[in-house]
Amino acid sequence: MTTEAPQALDGVLGSFEKRRPLRAGSLIVTVFGDAIVPRGGSLWLGALLDIMALFGSEAGLVRTALSRLVQEGWFERSRAGKNSYYRLSPEGARMFAAATHRIYHVQEPAWDGAFRVAILSGLDAKARIAARDALAAEGFGQQAPTVLIRPVTSATDAPPPIDGLVWLTAQLEGGPSAARTLGASAWQLVPVADSYGRFIETFRPLAAASAQRKLDPADAFRLRILLIHEYRRIILRDPLLPKAMLPKDWPGLEARRLCRQLYRAVLPAAEAWLDARALAQDGPLPAPDRDLRRRFGEG
Repeated sequence: MTTEAPQALDGVLGSFEKRRPLRAGSLIVTVFGDAIVPRGGSLWLGALLDIMALFGSEAGLVRTALSRLVQEGWFERSRAGKNSYYRLSPEGARMFAAATHRIYHVQEPAWDGAFRVAILSGLDAKARIAARDALAAEGFGQQAPTVLIRPVTSATDAPPPIDGLVWLTAQLEGGPSAARTLGASAWQLVPVADSYGRFIETFRPLAAASAQRKLDPADAFRLRILLIHEYRRIILRDPLLPKAMLPKDWPGLEARRLCRQLYRAVLPAAEAWLDARALAQDGPLPAPDRDLRRRFGEG
């Protein structure tokens, strides 16, 4: 095998290290949510140390990060003899499950121009800040200091119950131009677009390299985790607006296609690496569940 693909992968890893150190705790969450949860959810500490070594994380740093994640309620630890095993706690699994749909299964929402409008003017300052934060976490954009909006689409649920708010339903007039203007004014799309642009710039060289030469299993696993680690960071900040509200050159669409292409290309080899190296409390990891094959719309 030529060195093109490994060199390209080393370049990706190097770009991450230059921009910001890979935080061990955050990376561990990505490893479990992406690779371990679909295969029973439990992992031997020794196997996790091998995984994290692929990203340059030393054993002491990993152990410290795990202890913190357990204290924060993200993970649970069990022991069998001298061996320790970790899995996401019920709360940690719930929080990652909420992200799973966005990462792997989000679809273009149907939208007819309707909006849910929240008016915060009846709240005191403290309650208004709390309500604004809660609504922003649910994808609402701020149109005015006391007015937040969210498009009513096939993907949105009922708004969070917050006492004292005034709720209205409105219909946008003015066509595509008005929709894009509203999207740009109520949501901070520029930082998200910039992040997608950096994602594309970082991972696009690997799409060509992996198409020409297959990565070995360890490199395939490294790429899979880095890909989802970075994509997760961006898409959780993306309000996932209807296409009609986005700029015409919105890079999120290209970023998703690139992520899907690379993920599907490296998945078999990455799973083979797990088969050979990862252990749960009852032995080798069980076979992956159906959701793994369905990620990014296939399977």
